[in-house]
Amino acid sequence: MADVDDELWNEFHRVVNMTSRELGDWLRTRDAGEDAEQFPDRTGTPTGHDVLAILGKRRHDITDQDAHVMRRVVERVHEQRRDDLEPTAGQAAWRHKLMSIGHDPLKPAD
Repeated sequence: MADVDDELWNEFHRVVNMTSRELGDWLRTRDAGEDAEQFPDRTGTPTGHDVLAILGKRRHDITDQDAHVMRRVVERVHEQRRDDLEPTAGQAAWRHKLMSIGHDPLKPAD
């Protein structure tokens, strides 16, 4: 088990603004196709699946690998976005890349 500090826990849940259902649906939709239909649990990006798994965990169940993924996701979102995370339109590929790790740039910040 990893010791995840308040800052990482809160920031991860702030930047990952998609629910587990939204992210799961997105991962399945994004890679939908003839081959993907046979293996729906293998669709989407590995990081997206890691984020989905983390969203389903309680804080004390987070592993060191989960904490690493959380830090990486926070860094990636901050590299691509302003700190205020206000809704921002951009190119579809940019939005889809962020959505694959649980952040929808068009979704209003809470």
